[in-house]
Amino acid sequence: MAIGGPFDTFPKLLLRNAAQFGSRPAFRHKDLGIWQTWTWAQVAEIVRAYAAGLQRLGLQPGDTIAIVGSNRPKLYWTMMAAQTLRAIPVPVYSDAVADELAYVLAHADVKFVAAQDQEQVDKILSVSDRVPHLHKIVYDEPRGLDDYDHSRLTAIHDVIEDGRSALAADAALGGQIDEFIWQGDGSDISIILYTSGTTGTSKGVMLSARRCIDAATDTTRFDRLTEDDVVFAYLPLAWVGDHYLNYAQGLVAGFCMACPESGETIEQDRREIGPTFYFAPPRGFEAMLTRVMIRMEDAAAIKRSMFNYFLGIARRHGESILTGKPVPLSGRLLYALGRLMVYEPVKNVLGLSRVRVAYTAGEAIGPDLFAFYRSIGLNLKQLYGQTEAFLYVTCQPDGEIYSDTVGPAAPNVDIRIAESGEVQFRSPGMFVGYFKDQAKTAEAMTSDGYVKTGDAGFFDEKTGHLKIIDRAKDVGRLADGTIFAPKYLENKLKFFPNIKEVVVYGDSREFVCAILNIDPAAVANWAERNNIAYGSYQELAGHPLVYDMVAKDVAAVNRSLAEEKVMASAQIRRFLILHKQLDADDGELTRTLKVRRGFVAERYAPLITALYDGSHEADISTEVTFEDGRKGVIAARVKIRDLQPVGTTEPLGKAA
Repeated sequence: MAIGGPFDTFPKLLLRNAAQFGSRPAFRHKDLGIWQTWTWAQVAEIVRAYAAGLQRLGLQPGDTIAIVGSNRPKLYWTMMAAQTLRAIPVPVYSDAVADELAYVLAHADVKFVAAQDQEQVDKILSVSDRVPHLHKIVYDEPRGLDDYDHSRLTAIHDVIEDGRSALAADAALGGQIDEFIWQGDGSDISIILYTSGTTGTSKGVMLSARRCIDAATDTTRFDRLTEDDVVFAYLPLAWVGDHYLNYAQGLVAGFCMACPESGETIEQDRREIGPTFYFAPPRGFEAMLTRVMIRMEDAAAIKRSMFNYFLGIARRHGESILTGKPVPLSGRLLYALGRLMVYEPVKNVLGLSRVRVAYTAGEAIGPDLFAFYRSIGLNLKQLYGQTEAFLYVTCQPDGEIYSDTVGPAAPNVDIRIAESGEVQFRSPGMFVGYFKDQAKTAEAMTSDGYVKTGDAGFFDEKTGHLKIIDRAKDVGRLADGTIFAPKYLENKLKFFPNIKEVVVYGDSREFVCAILNIDPAAVANWAERNNIAYGSYQELAGHPLVYDMVAKDVAAVNRSLAEEKVMASAQIRRFLILHKQLDADDGELTRTLKVRRGFVAERYAPLITALYDGSHEADISTEVTFEDGRKGVIAARVKIRDLQPVGTTEPLGKAA
């Protein structure tokens, strides 16, 4: 088969990679403790057979096929096989509850579903009466499905084998599959990605093949990604980050995508595979640092002293050494010793030893957290993106890394700041529109073709890089006129390992209050070391000594705010520790783990009222959703703690 451009669809890139990198690894997956490997040539053969099998089951051009599960080679191959037939994959979050799943499947007019395992099949079957176009479910892992009615169920393995047999028996079928591939058009919708629903109902973002490939080509060149790189494919399949950073860039550059065995083995699997290109949201890097700090708390005193000493050396010289700036010989020697004794062992424990380029995005990362990783030699950078941009709007070039900016415009991206302060952009990967929603599409665009991000930002005069303040609708002012940027305050608090999640309030109020979640792992470790007994998260969260510990963290943030003239009045005066963790299943977080601020304010209105009326405790009853879908209620009396603002002697305020 002749291989020639233009390579404007993903199936064409797959055939190109099979020709150019045929024996190189394309996918790895750890199964039953053993890493399995497939080359680009093997993947191309499998996908061609899989496409033939799906066509024989009835999948046609323009049909939508949902993909529900974790990162598995066969689910990635489902995307490739569907795109081969010019059908449209629709990934869905694997942890979506039944109602969320039903909404996406019905809204996307899904005809086929590819599911990972019995759990996902059960969810799909439970809502199948709400998905009128559903024709067939194919699945990856057969365990537990033997006794199910297979009139609509088929194993992906069997679909592939059926396709192989059909291709071997009918050369014309093979020619038809090849014709599908080479007649594929770059303007075809290659995928529909549903937004996380931070601001309301999820919308189906339609992306075209050519735009996705153009954007991914720009950034693989930007970060010099090649077929020699390895990525750790653990991000949710339904998130634009996975589809861009792993799938699109993988097919463009020809690198290997390594899938973990399960969500519980991610840390060990990352260490074993040693990715060279890595992405994690800020909370991922926060969690890794928390684990390191917990281990150091349990270490011998001499190890803790050595760790803290060399972290001090890293803070002084790490960034300069990473970027090639002059450092005194004594500093270089001490840093080299620190690398041997601390920095490289820490990166090895975290599975980051081979990482050449690392990114974070999704929300702002705390400057101290960002500085920690860069100081120990990890080339961590920030990007700013959106599903509607096919991720990249900005990214930080090597040598121009600042913790308080997200970089200049990504290659071939045009950014402007509207008079309202909103960031707007045009990009190679920008979306075609929202599925079945022309009105929302028009609302998201300006008359001259820019996408409205809904984020407030500005270009830093010194660096020329973009700074994102917060969601435009969330930025407000206190009663005295002080700017109130909730995300800025929340990120400062979340740097502390004891604090996992924060929601602050203060718009149009006289002072700022905070609702906190403690990090159960970090605080449980602390409680064990201090002989504090507890029986549940609720009991631990309400313990007076936990409040004392968190109060010190909040006071530290207030001290830093007091040094910032424009933010001094935004110090946190009162806080409470919530009796339960904020949870996506309860609607409090999106599936990408962003706080749904308005929903939280509505659900915990009695607590917010108590924060502002001077109460020292408040009763609350909250409905929760258990893992099996059952509902329950958690009731608690939540304590409220006051803090004296730094730099003032004024009494604490009452109601605003």
